[in-house]
Amino acid sequence: MKTFIMFAIAALVANAAFAQRRAPAPARLPHTVVLSAAAPAPVGPYSQAIRAGNTVYVSGQIPLDAATGLLVGNGDVKAETQQVMKNLAAVLAAAGLTLRDVVKCSVFVKDLGNFALINETYGSYFDAHSPPARETVQVSRLPKEAQVEISCIAVKQ
Repeated sequence: MKTFIMFAIAALVANAAFAQRRAPAPARLPHTVVLSAAAPAPVGPYSQAIRAGNTVYVSGQIPLDAATGLLVGNGDVKAETQQVMKNLAAVLAAAGLTLRDVVKCSVFVKDLGNFALINETYGSYFDAHSPPARETVQVSRLPKEAQVEISCIAVKQ
C-alpha cells in the first residue's frame, strides 16, 4: 500500500510539473493610473481612472467641485449632471482622450423621475449620431447624496 501511495504522489507531482510547462501563466496586462487635478480626488481606495492598453476605465464621477470638494448644483439635477460630465472630461483629458473617445457609460441615478433632465444634459455632450453605449440604473443612494453618478470606458484609436 505504501508503494502505491508513493507512486500516486510521484505521478501527481510529475503531472503538475508537466502542466506548468505546458500552460505558462498568462501575461498580466500592464496598466497605469490616470489622475487629474481638474477632477475630484478619489476619496477611497480607487483611482480616478486606469489605462490598460488603449482603453481607459474612468471611475464613477459625482458632481463634486475639484477645488472645494463640495457638491455642486444644490439639488438641480441638470447642474449636477453638467458637473459630472465636466469631471469625466477632466479625467479623460489627463489620459489624452476626450468625450468623443467614450464607448460606454454607466449612469446611476437616485430618481428615474429625473431621467429626462439627466438624459437631455448628458446627451448634449455626445454626438447625436454616435453616442456611446449606456445603461441607466436607479439606486437608493449615491455618495454625498448626489443625484447622479456616471462612469465610462474610452478607447484611444
